[in-house]
Amino acid sequence: MKALRGFLDSQHHHFVKGGKLEKFYPMYEMIDTFIYTPGEVSRGSVHVRDGIDLKRTMTTVAMALTFCLLMGAYNTGLQANLALAANGITSVDSWRGMIMATLGLGFDPANCISNFVYGLLFLLPVFLVTNIAGGFWEVIFATVRKHEINEGFLVTGLLFPLILPPTIPLWQVAVGISFGVVFGKEVFGGTGKNFLNPALTARAFLFFAYPGEISGDAVWTAVDGFTGATALGQAATGGVSAITTSWMDAFYGFMPGSMGETSTLACLLGAIILIVSGIGSWRIMLSMLISAMAFAFMLNVIGSDTNPMFALPPHWHIVLGGFAFGLVFMATDPVSAAMTFKGQYFYGALIGLMAILVRVINPAFPEGVMLAILFSNCFAPLIDWFVVNGDIKRRQARIKA
Repeated sequence: MKALRGFLDSQHHHFVKGGKLEKFYPMYEMIDTFIYTPGEVSRGSVHVRDGIDLKRTMTTVAMALTFCLLMGAYNTGLQANLALAANGITSVDSWRGMIMATLGLGFDPANCISNFVYGLLFLLPVFLVTNIAGGFWEVIFATVRKHEINEGFLVTGLLFPLILPPTIPLWQVAVGISFGVVFGKEVFGGTGKNFLNPALTARAFLFFAYPGEISGDAVWTAVDGFTGATALGQAATGGVSAITTSWMDAFYGFMPGSMGETSTLACLLGAIILIVSGIGSWRIMLSMLISAMAFAFMLNVIGSDTNPMFALPPHWHIVLGGFAFGLVFMATDPVSAAMTFKGQYFYGALIGLMAILVRVINPAFPEGVMLAILFSNCFAPLIDWFVVNGDIKRRQARIKA
């Protein structure tokens, strides 16, 4: 490692101002700080110092996402193997089938290794395309602006694959993440200045641009020609009695859906890491949960003869669709969420209310978490403004008294 340190130091003068590779300093800095702790740190008492920086923040979120990544790979393979077994298919004519055969693995849903490896073969390409395409735009903007390449994309590059169906075409993944990074973040100045969550912006773009590949019954199970509704889709058409998955299986995540957002348990484990580390706001999580359950209970009591979603009990809402994943990883985005502690309560409550409102009231769109968070992102600065100005007025009144 000393040799590598020495090599990087020997090349440093080429990348600083006036060096022959000055334009490529962001890439040099990215490699250097990814391997080593930055050598230049603030000293003295003139700065507010903390034990955590952006890189450590993003690394902690990435660690919290590990459970969803592992569960996403396993469940994607499990759902595909269950569909193959139900149709009596024992081999798959694709590059994934060749790899499975080379590894000596079949498509038995009772084989945990087969489920995990087969699911990984769907998740990994989406992950790689996301990071290559998104990383490309990060480097371009950092180079043009002469900024360092920050670690904000590390989390976006993990979140985006997890909220996509396994059958999504890879070229759409590249187009979607390009839109999310460029128009959801970079045009506003990059990480810390964007008001929309880039991963959700990318998914919203794909949802409206290519609805056939990201919604409907044919996209959730990675088997050609196989159709199967998500549990939320079943509830939207027939109420809770139409759901073929048990509540516990829904809690564990053993059901069709986006690759990494089906398991409430995995999200719960991630939430513990985010809350204990102080990265994720428990105020947003708690207020979103209470708001959603209270509103779902109210609609459940009111009832409807024409809309079966009114009959869905609150405890079902939290284990279906992307509710738990959105609550833990999307709503708590420190950049696009409300900053003030008091504002975070209102912000989380608004997301919970909007998520249930879209799910239940709008029969054409049973999943509402994505739109609820993006909608609330727009209101986060306004919520903070009211909170800050309220505090200023109270202090002024206290001084006058």
